Amino acid sequence: MFGSVTIVVPAYCERENLRPLVASLHVALAGVNWNVVVVDDDSPDGSYDELIAITQEDSRVRFIRRVGRRGLSSACLEGMSVTGADYIAVMDADMQHDESKLPEMLRILSGGAADVVIGSRYTKGGSVGDWNSTRRFVSRVATRIGSLLSRAQITDPMSGFFVIRRDVYESCVRRMSGKGFKILLDLLMSSPEPLNVREVSYTFRPRIRGESKLDVVVALEYLYLIIEKAIGRFVPVRFVLYVFVGFTGLVFHLAVLGIGFQALGFAFVTAQLVATLAAMVSNFFINNIVTYRASRLRGARMFFGILVYAAICGVGVVANVQTANYLFNAGIAWWFAGIVGAGLGAVWNYAVSSHLVWGWLNRRADAK
Repeated sequence: MFGSVTIVVPAYCERENLRPLVASLHVALAGVNWNVVVVDDDSPDGSYDELIAITQEDSRVRFIRRVGRRGLSSACLEGMSVTGADYIAVMDADMQHDESKLPEMLRILSGGAADVVIGSRYTKGGSVGDWNSTRRFVSRVATRIGSLLSRAQITDPMSGFFVIRRDVYESCVRRMSGKGFKILLDLLMSSPEPLNVREVSYTFRPRIRGESKLDVVVALEYLYLIIEKAIGRFVPVRFVLYVFVGFTGLVFHLAVLGIGFQALGFAFVTAQLVATLAAMVSNFFINNIVTYRASRLRGARMFFGILVYAAICGVGVVANVQTANYLFNAGIAWWFAGIVGAGLGAVWNYAVSSHLVWGWLNRRADAK
């Protein structure tokens, strides 16, 4: 009727929703050649055992268990890469998207009227349901920004519910960043040509089971995606974030130094040491939450991470000072020598801490 379709469902801690979701797809897609690929980011809630049980009962269900990596967009890309179906749908595991709209979306695609069909909360007939005023406002602002960047006349570029022709996906995938939570916006911005997009209205349902994954970091990852698409070809966005965190650490360092030296009467060297340690710890925690959210350290790994990070930054300080001093003694302007030294230290800290702190420590823990 429509050709074949694979529904890709990124999931994290959605064990209670897995069976209801599969059951709802059976009802909505009766008579359609379909299967579903659940991409689970090694959820600690027993999702793996539940998925094994479901796949043994239902041949339409497959899953990918990702260990040591996280992220909604990257999960979608992995799920989309393992299917040869004519059409690929993406929807959340939380039952908030309306699966009954899938046949209508497939009819539009199979008729050749669009490259992508989006489930929209903002087109006529759509609704965000029972969202509070703050969430509505934030969503509207993000949607306006997304509309400007998407190169398509659409009302809901932030939607996580859409269907795309597989050949269209293949034309975009190598340009996609796979960062953040907004896979559709990533796809629209990565297409070599503007896509023909249609929208189907739906009402966003309230969550019944499980907990929402929305937090302030999700908003930061949205900004991450935008920066990635803007400058990612020239400078790694993670490095930009790392440097930005370094600037916040500098401000914090000066504040602690001023309080210790001026207000509390510490000797300058003592105040400088306290400020340096405070800024180092601040930088570690902010980087752990923002820059390296997908590989965030927790528990004992965080304690060891701070120690390793401090050691790396210590070497970076030596490299910074020695390089700047060498250039200054060679007759280079003091300000240029300082910039080169600071730049060398930043690159060292970023490259080595990325590999050892948020790379090696996670891999070592996962291997145990």
